[in-house]
Amino acid sequence: MNPKFSAIDLFAGLGGFRIAIEKCGGHTIAFSEINSDAINTYIQNYSESESSNLGDITTLRNLPAHDLLTAGVPCQSWSIAGRNLGFDDDRGQLWNDALYLLKESRPKAFIFENVKGLADPRNKDALNYIMMRIKEAGYFAEHYVLDSFEYGVPQSRVRIYIVGFNDNHFLKSFKLPKKTSAAIKLGDIIDDDIIHVSSDAGNIDNGLLLKGFYESSSGVTSLSSNNNGYNDHFLFNDLRNGNTTIHSWDIIETTDRQKTICLLLLRNRRKKEFGPLDGNPLSLSQFQILDGTILEDELEELVSLDILKKEKYAFKILKELEGADKYIG
Repeated sequence: MNPKFSAIDLFAGLGGFRIAIEKCGGHTIAFSEINSDAINTYIQNYSESESSNLGDITTLRNLPAHDLLTAGVPCQSWSIAGRNLGFDDDRGQLWNDALYLLKESRPKAFIFENVKGLADPRNKDALNYIMMRIKEAGYFAEHYVLDSFEYGVPQSRVRIYIVGFNDNHFLKSFKLPKKTSAAIKLGDIIDDDIIHVSSDAGNIDNGLLLKGFYESSSGVTSLSSNNNGYNDHFLFNDLRNGNTTIHSWDIIETTDRQKTICLLLLRNRRKKEFGPLDGNPLSLSQFQILDGTILEDELEELVSLDILKKEKYAFKILKELEGADKYIG
């Protein structure tokens, strides 16, 4: 059966947009991604060849002919978890590359996705600029702030979606899907043999679930649940290190000491004294600044568990990091 439309996926990651494209009868003819792990996963998941990856978006000047352009532009510039630099951040500038390719390739429609922070009042000028550039490119667009939980996904993930068409008639005809009243929780889809909860509140069995969950007559519920029920029954909340966040060291059997070391990295990796990155790896000496009792063997053990990994830095732009073994989560 011939696909209904063709698509190109920019900043493709692991291919979330592609799943939606194919469910709607479309065919992704190419994607753009630079992260090697994401590329390898994408190629394996979709049986793609490496040649279908267009590579670094900043080097692209045109795209193959297509009907729909999707892009999950890097979001750290607008996220409350980032540095809130907007277009002053290099990643914020990637919006200009995406908008340039939209104007040059002229697809019939596009969908851009980003964190809800882009729609916050503090970023009003930036969003207005993006919408102006879209209009100048000859497109008619609207933006929507949506929560995936309200559309049948077991995760509260609030994002802004900018949807546009090259014909205003199609924008006027466009309607968002209806919100679902049948909320799906993660507990509804996790295999029963994975869920192990102790009868004592606050304890966990086999290290598979986060502390703070208890077993009730209605099922497994989070002690941190709120009135809207978002956190009940293992609903993931898109909040970094929030009450319902599950880390790798919560799933893999680890000691309290190992959890403490992991949280130390998580809580300090954005501090400027440890580097200029939005999520710095820490060297052994930097770990020991935070806790002088941490030993190299302890970090190596976390590496062997695939919770941390070692990163060798040799970037000329980051001379203070050259040659240092760094540990990242």
